[in-house]
This record gives sequence, structure tokens and C-alpha cells, in this order.
Amino acid sequence: MEERGQGPEHLHQTRASLGEWGWLWARSLPAVLSPAAEPADPGWAMKVLLLTGLGALFFSYYWDDNFDPASLQGARVLLTGASAGVGEELAYHYARLGSHLVLTAHTEALLQKVVGNCRKLGAPKVFFIAADMASPEVPERVVQFALDKLGGLDYLVLNHLGATPAGTRSRSVQATRWLLQVNLLSYVQLTSLALPSLTDSKGSLVVVSSLLGPVPTSFSSPYSAAKFALDGFFGSLRRELDVQDVNVAITMCVLGLRDRASTAEGVRGVSRAKAAPGPKAALAVIRGGATRAPGVFYPWRFHLLCLLRGWLPHPRAWFIRQELNVTAAAAA
Repeated sequence: MEERGQGPEHLHQTRASLGEWGWLWARSLPAVLSPAAEPADPGWAMKVLLLTGLGALFFSYYWDDNFDPASLQGARVLLTGASAGVGEELAYHYARLGSHLVLTAHTEALLQKVVGNCRKLGAPKVFFIAADMASPEVPERVVQFALDKLGGLDYLVLNHLGATPAGTRSRSVQATRWLLQVNLLSYVQLTSLALPSLTDSKGSLVVVSSLLGPVPTSFSSPYSAAKFALDGFFGSLRRELDVQDVNVAITMCVLGLRDRASTAEGVRGVSRAKAAPGPKAALAVIRGGATRAPGVFYPWRFHLLCLLRGWLPHPRAWFIRQELNVTAAAAA
């Protein structure tokens, strides 16, 4: 027989196990589904149904995982920004999974260290080319090098980024032009040059972007502009490939603060946000690219913050402000 008398300790345990959202849903569901429920409060019923729908959406989005590590064995990968942070961890993950790699970044000495580690981790082939993406002629040289070494591409992973160069004001025309070349135009160039090979292999484009694209914050105008443009360019390109029946997947990855020394130094005293762990963020990117997911959010709460952009702009602004030391940022 079902026990109807439950003590307060049982209720506290149930609430703790479900969490606040689950508790609200569980307490409200009988009132909504019961035939005897009064129809006098349709607003409450709509809230419960909305919460249930959102819960089901997030559950299906994050639960459905058909990642097969074996699918990356022998895959031909061109990875940019591979000398540190998330890019370095991406290289190590791909190496463990048996992918053939061409790595590129600005600093040759750091690249050589990463290449050596990738070989120790079991990568069958690893090549590198030092390249400064601020130079417009460099992307063509990088893609051609990768095609020559690997004979084609299955993955193009665009991960490089550039902060404001030393000696320039963050919102000056000079700094903005430099940022757009590194963080936007070089992405467009690399994609255009690699797309024929990716089309032949039915490959994937993996674009590592930033939360500052879909959700702008203060004191980052040129950088946010470049990331916004990335979202628009690759979103439009995805539609074009779809209507042309070109089987090339595009995965947009929204990551938080990069886990690298230069990034941490650049926001010291300005942002209270903590950097995402590099290995975990890198693995999320690789899983998303391998499963041809349209988007990756790491940490996952960034997905919710991006949804709030259009739905609830004022709470979104409040959340952003909590991560920012306005006084220190204004003085920077």
C-alpha cells in the first residue's frame, strides 16, 4: 500500500535530490494534470509547461551523445592556435586519438614543444608551420602546407585569436583593423581555401569562438565585433552549404575565458570570471566536431546565457556586471 504520510525529513531529502527547478516542477505537475484542477490560473500552468519544455530541451541536447573516438583515428586535422591553452590541449587530444596533425601558431619554439609531446602521445603524423595570422598572405601558405603534408583535410579547427597589440588603444582604428584581420578575416581566408578539400572528404569546420560574440560585455568593442562577425559568417555559410547539398559540417564553439597565461594577465583585476579548464574545454570542442554538432557551449551554462540575450536582456546585463570590476576596467 502506498504511504501517504511522509515526514518533513523525507520532504527535505526529496527537495535536495531534485533541486529547486525539479522541486517546483514536481510540486506543480499534479495540479496541472489532475482532472479536478481548477482552470482559474492558466498563467501558472503555462509556467510549468514552459519549465517542462525547457528541461526536456536541455536534457535531449546534452544527453544525446554519439561520440565515437575511433572516428578520429587517421583523421587529417589542421589546427590553428596550437601552441598554448585550449589549442595545445586540442592537439594532445587529437594525438591520443590517432589523428594526423598539422599545427600552426605564431611562436615556433612553443610549437616544437607541442609537436614533440604529440609524438609521445601516439600521433602517427605531426607537422607544424609557424605563422602570424595578422599577415593577409599567411593563410594561403598554411592551407597549402597542410594539403601537401596530409594529402587533404577532414577537419579544419580554427582556434587562434589575437588580443589588442601592445602600444595601441583598445578602440583605436589601428587596433580594430589588426583584431579583425586575426580574429575574422584570417578565419574567412582559411575556410575558403580549405573548403574544396573538406567538400571532397565530407569533413568538418570547427570554429572556436567566445562568449563575447553572442553576448557582448564592456570594454571589448573591437574583439566582440570580430566574434559577432564570425557567428554571422559561419551561420550564413552553414545555410549556403545546406541548400547546395554540400556535406560539410560547421560546429561553432562558445567558450569562456581561455585557460592560458596571456589571457589571465590581460583580464587581471578587470574580470572576476574564472578560466575554463583547458583539457575539458578542448574535449568538448573535439566531441562537438566529431559528432557534427551545430554548437558547443563550455561551460554549459553559457548556452542559457546566450538564450537570455533575446528573451531577458536586463537579467543578462546583471549577470555580466557581476563578472566585471568596472572601476579597474575603465582605468585600463
